[in-house]
Amino acid sequence: MSHPIQTGLLAYGMSGRIFHAPFLATSPHFQLRAVVERSRKQAADFYPAIRSYGSVAELLADPEIELVVVNTPNGTHFELARQALQAGRHVLIEKPVATTVAELDELLQLAQERQLHVFGYQNRRWDSDFQLVRQVVESGQLGQLTEVHFRFDRYKAALNAKAFKEDPATPGSGLSFDLGPHVLDQALSLFGEPTQVRKTLASHRPHSRVDDYFHLHLSYPGGLNVFVTGSLLTAAPVPAYVLHGTRGSFQQQRTDVQETQLDQGLLPTAANYGHDPAGSEGVLTVVAETGEKTVSQLSTPHGNYPALFEAVYQALRHGRPYPIRAEELRWQLQALEQ
Repeated sequence: MSHPIQTGLLAYGMSGRIFHAPFLATSPHFQLRAVVERSRKQAADFYPAIRSYGSVAELLADPEIELVVVNTPNGTHFELARQALQAGRHVLIEKPVATTVAELDELLQLAQERQLHVFGYQNRRWDSDFQLVRQVVESGQLGQLTEVHFRFDRYKAALNAKAFKEDPATPGSGLSFDLGPHVLDQALSLFGEPTQVRKTLASHRPHSRVDDYFHLHLSYPGGLNVFVTGSLLTAAPVPAYVLHGTRGSFQQQRTDVQETQLDQGLLPTAANYGHDPAGSEGVLTVVAETGEKTVSQLSTPHGNYPALFEAVYQALRHGRPYPIRAEELRWQLQALEQ
């Protein structure tokens, strides 16, 4: 077996605690070696062998670290990833990988020059609900798709306590750069590059200075229209996925339980990890040539965030293509940046 990938986390906030450390610590392919903790030293409470550094520079000076996870605020992704690449480390960067196409291209060029990898962390491709959507689309049961809606909604009327998230002068602030990369990546991974993108942003929360609503209309050849939407003022969410085609329709709520389970301390190695409860089924309606409708409920597959880390391992140790392609990250930023 190949030796584990020595990995360092640049932060141990919510994302480090939930979306990274549990997978790096339980996978035989990785060794969670170090973390940057400038003030509160909490990681060792769960990972006693971890090294806690007081700065990014200290972590990058650790000669054993091969992969750096950039899980800091959006506006810092580019600069910290650039520093890691200059230090000879591969990078796994949370969404958005950068805030402009120019920044992404600079990272990719630097990685190519140094024979390193830039991995985009788009974990929502492995949500249970979206995996079911992908299965339905790829099955062809809906015929030629005509209209698709992907939504990511929350109800958070109060401004975020993290001031940088509410500051329009901070690169990557606003909901479109927060939740937008999730649903955009899902759409782009299924349907590819659109021929046209129209974007609408709005601010509705009291005293908000950044967008808390976004709507992107992606147009595709053949008449397919894909609508990607997110809101912070949706008290009663509508289905997260609605697809219409020439032979039928499909609806699916946002049901994935992985984030909740991880936040509650469940490890990804647990038997019930990623398994949605009853009532999470999607609804498929198919119309026969006779006009007869058949309505069925489809169960979601289990959520599978470990697959992303497995893909990173396979790319680093065995040279296999990483499923989140650079051009898809570029298309995403082109849509967000316009």
